[in-house]
Amino acid sequence: MSGKNQPTKDQIAQETAKFQSEPTPQQAEQDYVHEVYNQIATHFSQTRYKPWPIVSKFLKGQQQFTVGIDVGCGNGKYLNINPKTYIIGSDYSTGLINQASELHKKELNNDQFVADGMNLPHADLTFDFAISIAVIHHFATRERRVDAIIEIMRCLKIGGQALIYCWALEQDGSRRGWKKGMEQDVLVPWVLPQQNQQKKKKKKKVLVKRKKAFIDGVLIDLGPAEGQEDNVNADEGAEKEEKNGDEKKPDVKMRFYHLYKEGELNEDCAKAGGIVLDSGYERDNWWVIVKKV
Repeated sequence: MSGKNQPTKDQIAQETAKFQSEPTPQQAEQDYVHEVYNQIATHFSQTRYKPWPIVSKFLKGQQQFTVGIDVGCGNGKYLNINPKTYIIGSDYSTGLINQASELHKKELNNDQFVADGMNLPHADLTFDFAISIAVIHHFATRERRVDAIIEIMRCLKIGGQALIYCWALEQDGSRRGWKKGMEQDVLVPWVLPQQNQQKKKKKKKVLVKRKKAFIDGVLIDLGPAEGQEDNVNADEGAEKEEKNGDEKKPDVKMRFYHLYKEGELNEDCAKAGGIVLDSGYERDNWWVIVKKV
């Protein structure tokens, strides 16, 4: 995703205005989160394969035979970190669940299906632990973000713990350049790799009458006859047309994010009724471990 393929500030501003004019938060999420992830699922999955250290530590720290949920599991890269546990992964994106099902089809310690994070199909007080990595920040209002955490906590047993990650506003050291004091509700571009959709045109074979003559007993080609166009020139024209057909604008999809400022995720987890046990910053994200009481 080279810089030259990124949308301009004006283009982002125009798309942001469209996002802000959406009639409801649910519709905004449908257009700028759910539909986008279905469109980019395959390419997105190819970039998501390396587990983050704190998430791995949390999962490997779970006791044998415990059962957990991964809410917003994406392509399921965390489902098999600890094969001694059983994890049920869910995601709103059908495209991402298809990726997860393909990547984890031979594993017996997990399952994956499509589900709405605001209405999980699990009974109350069921699971020993939960994770939700880079998901809550996609909800369009603070009320909905808190409600999403409440829904995760509802599914946990008393004493169960959830690890939640959200993108941070404080990313001074990253290429994105976000920092304290900047806008927290943003649209973030995803640039799909360019693919030439236009079929290449075959070179034309042109039958041309040519002038030939014997000179000193040798047959010499004197070029096309009068009024005939040389087929070499026709080929060159086809090549130029083919080259021009390759030129294509990049396919850019815009995703909504709420960038969490320091301490905000802790506050949202407390509003959801949990007790914050630990929190910190990793890979441009704020994370919290919250306990069900």
